[in-house]
Amino acid sequence: RGPGVAAALFYGAVAALVLLGVRDVLFLYEENQCSMTYMYEYPEYLKIKLPKKISRRFPAYELYLYGEGNYAEENKNLILTGIPVLFLPGNAGSYKQVRSLGSIALRKAEDIDFKYHFNFFTVNFNEELVALYGGSLQRQTRFVHECIKVILKLYKDQEFAPSSVAIVGHSMGGLVARALPTLKNFKPEFINLLITQATPHVAPVMPLDKYLTDFYTAVNNHWILKAQDVRNLTTLSVAGGFRDYQVRSGLAFLPRLSQHSRALFVVSSAVPRTWASTDHLSIITEDPKKRMLVLNHHFVRHPAKFFEEDPETLTELKGTLIWMKIKSSKWTYTVYNESDGKYFVFPLSNHRKTYSHVHCQNSILVRKYVLSIVTLKLQEYPSLSDLVVYVPAINGNKFTVDCEFFKEDSRRVQLPVTHLFSFGRYNALLLQNLKTAFVGRKMSVYRLHVPWSHEDSITVSKVPSFTEISAKLHIAQPENDSTVAVLNIYSSSDCQYEVTIKTSFSQVLGQVIRFHGVSLPVYVISNMLLAYGGQLSALISTGHCLDFVPALTRAAKPYKVDPFVNVVKFLLGFNWFKDIWNVLFLPQLDAVLLNKQDMWFPLVSLILFLFGTGIAYWGGILFSSSLRLLSSLWLSLTRPSGLPKDSKLMTPRRAFVAILLVFVSCTTCGAFAILIIYLHYMFKSYLLYQYFHLFSLQDPKHSKETSDNSNKETVKNSIDNVVNSLKIHITIINLLTWIVLLSLPSLIYWFKNLRYNVRLDPDPCRTMAIILVSTLGILMNSSTTKVKSSKLSKIAAQLPLPLSVAVVAFGPMHLYRVPYFVICSLLLHVLCCIL
Repeated sequence: RGPGVAAALFYGAVAALVLLGVRDVLFLYEENQCSMTYMYEYPEYLKIKLPKKISRRFPAYELYLYGEGNYAEENKNLILTGIPVLFLPGNAGSYKQVRSLGSIALRKAEDIDFKYHFNFFTVNFNEELVALYGGSLQRQTRFVHECIKVILKLYKDQEFAPSSVAIVGHSMGGLVARALPTLKNFKPEFINLLITQATPHVAPVMPLDKYLTDFYTAVNNHWILKAQDVRNLTTLSVAGGFRDYQVRSGLAFLPRLSQHSRALFVVSSAVPRTWASTDHLSIITEDPKKRMLVLNHHFVRHPAKFFEEDPETLTELKGTLIWMKIKSSKWTYTVYNESDGKYFVFPLSNHRKTYSHVHCQNSILVRKYVLSIVTLKLQEYPSLSDLVVYVPAINGNKFTVDCEFFKEDSRRVQLPVTHLFSFGRYNALLLQNLKTAFVGRKMSVYRLHVPWSHEDSITVSKVPSFTEISAKLHIAQPENDSTVAVLNIYSSSDCQYEVTIKTSFSQVLGQVIRFHGVSLPVYVISNMLLAYGGQLSALISTGHCLDFVPALTRAAKPYKVDPFVNVVKFLLGFNWFKDIWNVLFLPQLDAVLLNKQDMWFPLVSLILFLFGTGIAYWGGILFSSSLRLLSSLWLSLTRPSGLPKDSKLMTPRRAFVAILLVFVSCTTCGAFAILIIYLHYMFKSYLLYQYFHLFSLQDPKHSKETSDNSNKETVKNSIDNVVNSLKIHITIINLLTWIVLLSLPSLIYWFKNLRYNVRLDPDPCRTMAIILVSTLGILMNSSTTKVKSSKLSKIAAQLPLPLSVAVVAFGPMHLYRVPYFVICSLLLHVLCCIL
């Protein structure tokens, strides 16, 4: 009992760490500061009639035009004069999500008397689960291509008919839009602007099938190898930040390629004035360079004013206002109910030798503590003689304007940052303090600036207070990048403060789950395979099989798996080993791919392995407990007549069931057949457990018909065989449970689209289902007696170890490969039952 209690305590602690990390991802994030969009007229979605040929090819998809009120009535005859914008919903997304964009764009157009306005189209993808099933991504892409051609035809009678559309893609809709240039007949000039919202561009969130990963590979390779096709396409990717726990913001990153420099990536937290008015004409210009300047203006610089392509370098200061010269290095001016504005002049000649920067701001807080701030480096303006600050007259408002000259070295300090276990790590943090003053209330503003990616964050706190700033990153610092993250502290001028930098263990766990949580099934199955191999080894050596949980505790050791993966990763750095690897047609090691994304370090696999062991441990206990409970309930209703006899592995009836399930997988959905055979296997195991439970309660001295020793020995052997077989079956069911979970998305997709097509095509689980149906049809009727006497038993016991290593080596970024490694082990088990 001692080792069992110690194991329970240890894996209980591991499970608690997993839950702590999940809690950080799902619940510990900043307050939702987004406001709901409202409308004053009823929204309408006008269905666009598509050519019959297109409707027959894509019966589940539709195209709509958004409108509301009088605007919708005017557009019913489809005489359109606006700028076409196409909205593409994402995974399980509704075409009605276009309402927010369409309604706001309509209000903006009304403000300028419809001088420019947008016509928002939207596609109905039938709320397909394309993030989990990649078989329909190519079909969606082809449909969008047809929709663009239909949309442009609606404008053909205009004097200045548009030749392209702007696309806004949410989630996987953005990836579908990026896939358009991969089509053979697609004309690159059809789209000139692409805005994606929370789109995982780098890799799928969950790589559950080959069609999904192949689609990503084709799209990303096309944008790299054939960048000339998208040279005139301006792309903006906006990530959701830490509140978006479905799509990690790092996946939304669009690298700025040398051939394609018109791609911009920002995190929404770095754009505090996202909904500041933008000028419609600039954003739809035909000049790609100008479009990029506009996007940088509003999403990176965000100066809260209209874009000017050639801003005037000379500004005339008009009016007979008061001019005041300020010679001091620190100046504060409070404005309250003043009828006249003022100009304040700061001569720079007196400050250049002493100070390096000048910082000015006002205390008018816009939209929950968004400040107006400007900081100038004097060295960058050598010809500037004076700085002029204009303070306008604003009746009824009280605010303060502050200006201060300072030396950069006196306000900056560079501190080392611990990065053990860190994800999105950096080695140093630069603190920069800029003293400010606030009228009526004291508060501090903290801005974390990350120079290698646009993912800045802003934190506001009242004074005095204790403030925690989470310096978690979405994108790790590139290896060749020497820049330093900067924490700008805008504090009250009479405040004293203390800064402490420390590692938050719970947030480190959260980053582990955020970056690698999708890979946990890989490590759970790897642990289960080790336990499975340990059970077979014990069966061969002692004649008795271990329970799943003790076998897991004994066999699941990280040193059996991780060193092999790390050694292979190291050897792949040598050309001779890489050549051998390629000759053997082995796929690329997933650890290498993760390393290229700056997501891999030596301890990450160890942590995930321990997490996987804990999940497998408690999952095994939960299943065994539920098995005992259900069997007890079943025994209260019925009782088996005796021990099961050693029946044949395959009978005509069982062969018929197997053929029927193969037919089901070929004509409907492979995941459906897997679910049926899984439930059948579980039922057979429940029956077997009933026999064990019933006869384990009997007194060995009880039975009269077993009075002679030979019969007693036969019954004992039969019970031992049932017990051993049951333990193996429980482990196989644990493995099958994860296979069913990994195949579940395609089953859900098939069920949702059943009215359009009975057969799922393409089906990522069909081949796997055919193999599993045949294999499990034999295994569910097998016993351990034949396994112990088989010539292949030792190989069957040793095979799960290399398969466990292979799962970790090739599964984290290709989850669909994992079930096949399990099937290999089960197939050898079947051969042991036959040979």
